[in-house]
Amino acid sequence: MDTELPLADRRVIVALDFDDRRAAEALVERLGDACGFYKIGLELLTAAGPGLARDLVGRGHEVFLDLKLFEIPNSVAGAVRAAGALGASMVTVHAMGGTGIMSAAVEAAREFPRLRVLALTVVTSMTGSDLADIGIAADTEEQVLRLARLAVGAGCDGVIASPREAGALRGLLGPDRLIVTPGVVLEPEGPAGGHARPGTSRAAFAAGASHVVVGRSVARAADPVDALRRVRAAG
Repeated sequence: MDTELPLADRRVIVALDFDDRRAAEALVERLGDACGFYKIGLELLTAAGPGLARDLVGRGHEVFLDLKLFEIPNSVAGAVRAAGALGASMVTVHAMGGTGIMSAAVEAAREFPRLRVLALTVVTSMTGSDLADIGIAADTEEQVLRLARLAVGAGCDGVIASPREAGALRGLLGPDRLIVTPGVVLEPEGPAGGHARPGTSRAAFAAGASHVVVGRSVARAADPVDALRRVRAAG
């Protein structure tokens, strides 16, 4: 399979949000050469094991392992090394875990030059009231920016945040660091799929996102290839 897409086309990452390998592989097969970058999260990794990630890399795809690591630094470092050994291009660590775990992740990733460590700021399902529930008085954007500063200090390659914070983050982080935005929908009023702070790919890219992650808007579409084309055209 020829998956050597232009770099611009690899800015769109398709989330394999399935509970079994067969369903994930069916979407990969259907998208064919149209997609070169996939996200594997905890649900699919738990259900299918690491083999799918290894196989996708072997077929020329890039893989984003969305592990949201939040553990003691030694455990985080071990998980990052495991992600690197699979050939992953991106792995996530919780910025709320603080500088210690982010620094451990960055140090572990040095063994794998293609692996980029991304700090998850505020999960896209969370709102200001959710932050208040856990004792954080800041609103979501303020907290995203605070955690992004910590991530930069720890040496992370970029951050994860919603499309709504992409502009403020680009202003803070400058032109080089990655800003990856889940919660992308095809239409402004489209189904948000559990994301409290969604946005379109057009808005995310215009604000400064380096990559967008799209899930059910492609995976559940009648024509996934056309849906992916529409997401990509907005960039």
